[in-house]
Amino acid sequence: MLSCNEHQAKQPVSSRRVVHRLTGIAIAAVLALLLFCAWEIYKPGLSGDFLFDDFANLPALGATGPIDNASALFRYLTSGGNDPIGRPLTLATFLIDARDWPASPYSFKQTNLFLHLLNGALLFIVLWRLGEHLRLSRRQAQGPALFGAGCWLLHPLFVSTTLYIVQREAMLPATFVLLGLLGWMAARDTFARGHTDRGMMGFVLAAWGCTALAALSKANGALLPLLLLIVEWVILSPAQPLSPSSAKKYRIAVAVSLIFPSALLLAYLFFQIPGSIQTALHARDWTVTQRLLSEPRALVAYLGLLWSPRVHSTGLFTDAFQASTSLLHPVTTLPCLVLALALLALGFLWRKRHPIVAVALLFYFSGQLLESTWIPLELYYEHRNYLPAMLMFWPLGVGLTRLRIPRWAVILAALLILCSLGTLTYLRVSIWSNGYRQALTWAAFNPDSARAQANAAQYDLAHDRPHLAAARLVDALHEHPEDLQILLNLIGAECNLGTLRPETLTETRQALTNAKQSTDLVFKWFDQAIDIANSHRCRGFNVSALQTLIDAGERNPYWQGIRGRQQDLAHLQGTLDLASGAAQQALREYDRALSISPTPDAALEQAASLGRQGYPELGLMHLDYWALLPPPARPDVGMPMIHGWVLKRQHYWDHEVSHLRATLAADAAEKARHEAVARSTD
Repeated sequence: MLSCNEHQAKQPVSSRRVVHRLTGIAIAAVLALLLFCAWEIYKPGLSGDFLFDDFANLPALGATGPIDNASALFRYLTSGGNDPIGRPLTLATFLIDARDWPASPYSFKQTNLFLHLLNGALLFIVLWRLGEHLRLSRRQAQGPALFGAGCWLLHPLFVSTTLYIVQREAMLPATFVLLGLLGWMAARDTFARGHTDRGMMGFVLAAWGCTALAALSKANGALLPLLLLIVEWVILSPAQPLSPSSAKKYRIAVAVSLIFPSALLLAYLFFQIPGSIQTALHARDWTVTQRLLSEPRALVAYLGLLWSPRVHSTGLFTDAFQASTSLLHPVTTLPCLVLALALLALGFLWRKRHPIVAVALLFYFSGQLLESTWIPLELYYEHRNYLPAMLMFWPLGVGLTRLRIPRWAVILAALLILCSLGTLTYLRVSIWSNGYRQALTWAAFNPDSARAQANAAQYDLAHDRPHLAAARLVDALHEHPEDLQILLNLIGAECNLGTLRPETLTETRQALTNAKQSTDLVFKWFDQAIDIANSHRCRGFNVSALQTLIDAGERNPYWQGIRGRQQDLAHLQGTLDLASGAAQQALREYDRALSISPTPDAALEQAASLGRQGYPELGLMHLDYWALLPPPARPDVGMPMIHGWVLKRQHYWDHEVSHLRATLAADAAEKARHEAVARSTD
């Protein structure tokens, strides 16, 4: 039985435990409410359409048939080519939503939203644990963590990541970065308690394991060791020093798990500089130097959107973002460069006095390292902030708790901020709920974006409004006189109205002659254009007119040195000849396309086209020609090479060629039989 003194000593400890437990329950309830609110805010956007890069990536789900067996699964998972690693983990998650193509966008968007909510919950735990390592009080650790995670979760800037299906590849690396942060902190605690072996294993799993998973989702997941190193340097090491006996082992763990892979990443980036310079010269309207001058403006613009959120932004249309050609053009280039460097310097200078602000700044700029330096990607995209901005609002939450104002006022201020962000996000989500309304809104708010105007015009045409589409594109043409997207869509709009203006055809020829950039969508347009030309339903646009466009592409000096473009042009010429009935000429052009790049998929497609048009014997001749050509160049190192190995191992192309040969041979025999019958009848 306890004495009175012992009972009094026990009572406060017991009371504190009850308070802590109740506080934990309350925090969990608030987090659940926050996640529920985020779900309800985003839910209207689940009814939106597929967009842009969705159509470039998701059809892989059915490229070689339904994914219903192991062979199809391996072909699909190794089919990614957007970066050397191929993003197979992201591709695997798309199987949650569909295993064939075409499919409905709803399930894809719903999975994206679940992933966003998961990331919000993980971010709360990460911020809470970071606060504990800084020895913040329980209130100062939990409240700001909830606020920081809530601001990020409800921020309108991330609508264009969450509801843009293909950007799951930006969301999954964030998931594994958060798991890596949690795993590293747990391993560090284990190590500090003297369990060095378990701690070392935890370091390896957190750093190397989560980095591998993040990088398999998208290449910027390889930033995890660098991000962990920043958190370790700014927060964990100063706040939780280790004993001399374990410090040496810990330094080894940091060197092996964080410093070494970070150095490898930086070395890889530097080795990319020559290739980036060449790629930009051939495929971009700016140089690498101009990109480096432009990116501070992009970063400052991102920070403006993060700290001054709004309903509307450029969204997915970033082609109007002007490249900086010097420090003074545009005039914002130098100020933005100075501001970005100043913020980065503050991150280093404040790491001891203001570690929470410092870690947010350094984490943000480090998270932009791959996509906002010299690798020749598009200059500007909102989704690049999804991972880097995760710690951005945590300092504000901590600052609110340190204000000398009543606690109810702090809670009210936090709620007002969260509600404002939620409202802005809901309004932005409502735009994403309807594809046509979304296209019209983006066109209105991005008048200088050729892509936005072309996209809106495509929706106008789909809704039987060719007059509106043509007027929109003619207006856009004044700002972008040689933009292929606008001109090719204008041909479609005018042909829907029945007549192609001669000046439109002339301007398109000029654009095809001078275009530096090109996309597969441009060449896919020709397939549709051939049908229009042969249908004779568009006055002024026939086979001869289409031939002049292909001839213009042949004269393009930028495309003459690009094997892929030359193959595309030869293929288009062959397809046009075949549609015109010149089968022998089509065969010669198809043979020319194969001689440039003898890939089996091109050979099969062309031979099948010859067969479908009634020339199976020519299709067989084309396959015979392909068999005599040297094998195609070895795929690039990385996932393309693995994909090639999988196809070879499965004898995939052998089976496809054999099947097509058998079909063409049967058709040729049937054709010969019919011709023999016809001759005997005559």
